[in-house]
Amino acid sequence: MLPLYKPEDYKRVLETALLVASEPLPLAELKKLFDQEFDDDTWRSLLDDLRRDWIDRGVELIQLSSGWRFQSRPEYQSYIDRLKNERPPKYSRAVMETLAIIAYRQPVTRGDIEEIRGVAVSPNILKTLEGRGWIDAVGHRDAPGRPALYATTRRFLDDLGLRSLAELPPLTEIERVIDLGQTALAETPPVRPPVVEPAEPGTSTDSSPQPVADGGQIDLIAAQAQGSEPIGSQG
Repeated sequence: MLPLYKPEDYKRVLETALLVASEPLPLAELKKLFDQEFDDDTWRSLLDDLRRDWIDRGVELIQLSSGWRFQSRPEYQSYIDRLKNERPPKYSRAVMETLAIIAYRQPVTRGDIEEIRGVAVSPNILKTLEGRGWIDAVGHRDAPGRPALYATTRRFLDDLGLRSLAELPPLTEIERVIDLGQTALAETPPVRPPVVEPAEPGTSTDSSPQPVADGGQIDLIAAQAQGSEPIGSQG
């Protein structure tokens, strides 16, 4: 084991661990790398310095909902895509609309989604989104039949390169990207079962209305997933 004497040594270990990791690494995991105990400010300083070290390269260090990872920068993703032998699956407009509604109005039931979209929601649509790890049932509404409440997962945030739902783009920004493509989320790799924060049974969505997802929101959700090719998964 190499001795560690200065910040550059610790950053090099962090860099190595993050480059070879197949999943984002939370701070709790990164702390296992060293015998020494650092306060959160020191960890933040090390990670910020490491991020700056890579600022002029084709990959970047980012913080996601579930941890830190290196990924390709969006402007280079079109070149990386040329190395893929298979085309990513493309999802229907109905699937993307359902995903956007859940993202902006969660937690919601299937009935809520149908009311917003104005059409019936096929169970296969929800199964598709659950299968990709983007949504999960997090509770049941205290209503006849106790319908399941759906919410997005940490994997959904990771695939969009976000740390929290608060970073979802506002309506004013979405209106400027109506014409963007909607299938970029399909380029994310298959995932293990999602990790979600459990909701209290009986959670209700009868609060004041939130902005309803429109076509622009759907398109921007998809567009933001571009450039999220994780470095560790390429090996």
